[in-house]
Order: sequence, then C-alpha cells, then structure tokens
Amino acid sequence: MNHSISGTRHKKALFAVALAAAMTMAMHEASGANGERSGKEVVDAVCSACHATGLHGAPKIGDAAAWGERASQGLTTLTKHAIAGIRQMPPHGGNPGVSDFELEEAITYMVNQSGGHWATPLDKSALPAERTGKEIVEERCIQCHGTGVYGAPKIGDRAAWIPRVRRGLDAVVRSAIQGHGPMPPRGGMADLTDPEIRRAVIYMFNYGTGAGSK
Repeated sequence: MNHSISGTRHKKALFAVALAAAMTMAMHEASGANGERSGKEVVDAVCSACHATGLHGAPKIGDAAAWGERASQGLTTLTKHAIAGIRQMPPHGGNPGVSDFELEEAITYMVNQSGGHWATPLDKSALPAERTGKEIVEERCIQCHGTGVYGAPKIGDRAAWIPRVRRGLDAVVRSAIQGHGPMPPRGGMADLTDPEIRRAVIYMFNYGTGAGSK
C-alpha cells in the first residue's frame, strides 16, 4: 500500500517537472525564434521590482529627468553597468538568466517610457559590419546637418565646422555622444558606436573637399 502511494507521488512529481519544462520551452518559443524576450517582458519580469517605484535609488520608469541623465551615457555604457551591477543593483538585475541583449532591450524600453526616443537595439549576434561615415550621415545626421536646422553646422561648410574642430576631434565626438543643444545623445541613435560617430563627423567636415571619409 505504501509502495503504491510512493509510486503515485513519484509519477506526479515527474509529471510536474515535465510540465514545467514544457511551459518554459513554450515561453521561449513565444518570445521569438532566438528565445530572447522583449524589453517590456524583461522589465515586467525583472526590472520593475526596483524601477517601477524607484527602490534603492533606481531611476523610476517615467521619470524623464532621472533617465535623461543616464541616457546621455549611451546604451553601451548603461548595458555594461547592468551586466556588472552598479550601486544597489546586482549583476544582470539579480537574474543571471537575462541575456546581455535582453538587458539592452529592457534599458531601451525604460528610456523610451521615460521620454527617450531610442531605436530598438539590434541583436549583436546578427549585427552587420559597422557603418561608414557616409551611411550614418545619410541615414540620420542629414536631417539637421543637411540644412543647418537648429543651428547645426551644415555638411561640408568648413567655415562652420572649423571653430568646432579647433577644440579637437575628440571634443566634437564627445559632444555628439553626450548630446548638445537640440541634438540628443548619439544623434538619437542609441546603437551608434563611438567609432561610427567619429567617422560621421569626419565625413561631414570633409564633404566636398575630396578628402572623403569612410
């Protein structure tokens, strides 16, 4: 009799384990072919524990001032902080099952829920080669630098660019990374790398001179 009860319990335990495994697999399939969850899903499951209320000094979702200051550091830096942990936040938000790319998605979601306009990050495993200065300028920078709107130095206008470049190329690139005046950090493209920004600046400065820039 006892053996029978024990056997039944064992079968039920095995069934529960199998059911849990099946549910986990289904959740990953529902999240996409690569098993990565969306930013909202990660925030709801992990980040909201602190970022929904501002617990332990975490920037509260929806607080534009708090997130604006952090957004100026760029997605790469914020992701590094989330991976390694910073102040009261443990590595990976205390959940080692959250991938680096999922952290990028979650950070972008929280920034955009707090007044930001970041582009959705791309999965690093499928990233194309870094873009040339010309490609970046034509994709984004030309929107302001093409006509000089908001006082932006026009592409190829060396008279406008030279006073800025006199401070050193690094200073101009750093200004573009952090944002300056009406220009948002990284020109509003969160996935724009520092080398890509440098190439875009050089391209706009040299445009029309024959010097060119990749």
